[in-house]
Order: sequence, then C-alpha cells, then structure tokens
Amino acid sequence: MKRVLFAAVLGLGFAAPAFADLALATSKNCMSCHAVDRKVLGPSFKDIATKYKDDKGAVDTLATKIVKGGSGVWGPVPMPANNQVSEADAKKLAAWVLATPR
Repeated sequence: MKRVLFAAVLGLGFAAPAFADLALATSKNCMSCHAVDRKVLGPSFKDIATKYKDDKGAVDTLATKIVKGGSGVWGPVPMPANNQVSEADAKKLAAWVLATPR
C-alpha cells in the first residue's frame, strides 16, 4: 500500500509543473491559437519542440517571439505581440513548450 501511495505522490510531483504551465498558457491566451499536439491557427507545441530541439538558445528566442510576436517561420499568419506576458513568464512558457514530448 505504501508503494502505491508513494508512486501516486511521485507522479503528481512530475505532473504538477505541466499543469501549472498549461494553466499559464491558458491564462495568457496561448491556447487560442495553439494546442499541444495539433495545429490550430499556429503550430502545435509538439511541432515547435521538434523544430527547436537542438537549438541551445531556443528558450530566449521563443520567449522573445512570445512577447514581441513574429512572422514567416511557420507560414504567412503572423503571431501577434503579447505585451501582457512578462519576460519571466515568457521564458517559463518557452521552456514548457520545448519540453513537450515529441
């Protein structure tokens, strides 16, 4: 019984950051144009993680795009600037997106 309880608590410990960052992404309206595993208006987080998997500066690059917007990388639809997202939250979101299982 103790093993089952320990496994459940351990599992929640790993899942909590994922849920917390999904909540942050939802609160910052990221989920209006993106989804974890499918293209909506913008690319899926899974596709973004795959594209930037070998880029050491990807967290900073994506954090800048989150705040300032961007265009041309994923097609003709531009990503609007998100001035309401702080630099710290943008980096947290970028790191979470890059950690999306591929």
